Formats: sequence, structure tokens, C-alpha cells
Amino acid sequence: MIRRCSWARRELDVEYHDTEWGVPLHDDRRLFEYLILEGAQAGLSWSTILRKRENYRKAFDGFDPEIVARYGPRKIAALLENEGIVRNRLKVASAVTNAQAFLKVREEFGSFDAFLWRFVDGRPKQSRITAPAGVPAKTAESDALSRELIRRGFKFVGSTICYAFMQAVGMVNDHSADCFRRAQLSGGKTV
Repeated sequence: MIRRCSWARRELDVEYHDTEWGVPLHDDRRLFEYLILEGAQAGLSWSTILRKRENYRKAFDGFDPEIVARYGPRKIAALLENEGIVRNRLKVASAVTNAQAFLKVREEFGSFDAFLWRFVDGRPKQSRITAPAGVPAKTAESDALSRELIRRGFKFVGSTICYAFMQAVGMVNDHSADCFRRAQLSGGKTV
């Protein structure tokens, strides 16, 4: 029997857990996608966002930050009518603001990836969590990332959102000790 993290129960959650969650990601467009989706998830379950992810990809032009950065009032109004996404005005508007800030960071650092991974010294942090109750909501690294993103004009990037983002994009390996993905993503090391 394959053991997984306790949160991976529904079919879509299992697929996401087994193929994406915690895998180190270095593709700027995908990092932008996760940043927007984590912000949209605030106050909701990740399962809800996973079910809407394809709708988000269509609605937000494949998460191309250059296109999203140019969205104006008409496009935002259309997005707020789209039942396939979370229709929260602040969250939708933050996607545009975040795209603009994302492009500035990319220009300064060469890539968003180069900027982002500095917060974990360029390699995934291997947590020492043995039970789901031990997973923190935030860490010193997510606090630092949040502060820097906010300073640069990003929205919906509080420390808790940043930590969830860091987990999703593999900056931290928070798979439970008995999860089959833990060893795969830690290079087989026991941590």
C-alpha cells in the first residue's frame, strides 16, 4: 500500500500530490501560476483551487505575466463574471498587480526563479516533520519572502501564503515522514 501525506485523499489531490507538490520548480511562468493560485486560495481549500485551475489557466491567458500585467478594467470586469474562478475583486486585481511586480523582479534578477530561490540558499529545505500537526503555517524564510514581496508591491503574499507557495514549488519538502514522496524528493536522504 502506498503511503501519502494525509491531506491527499481525493483523486485530484492525489494526482497533484504524487506529481507536483513539493517538486522543485524553476520555470518562471509556472512559478507565477502558483503565486497567483496560492493568493486565490486564501481562505479556501487547495482542492477548490485545483478544481478551478484549468479555468484559471484559460481566464488568465496561460499565466503569461506579460499579458496579465496589461489587464485593464474591462478584462478585470470580465474575470469577475467568470464562474470558473474565484470571483473576488481584490484577488483578481492582485493578479494584475503581481504580474507587474513579477516583471520588475524578473528584469532585476534575470528571472523570478533566481530571486525566489535565494530565500532557501538555492536548494530545498528538508523539514523534520513527522506528523501533519507539526507542519508550520509559516517560517523565518516565508516571513522574509513575504516581507520582500510586499516591499516590491506584491499583494496576497502574507507569510502563510508564502509558506504554502514554498511547499508547492519544492522550496521546502514537507511530505510526511511515512509518505513515499518524501524520500524521492530528499534524494533518498533520511532527514
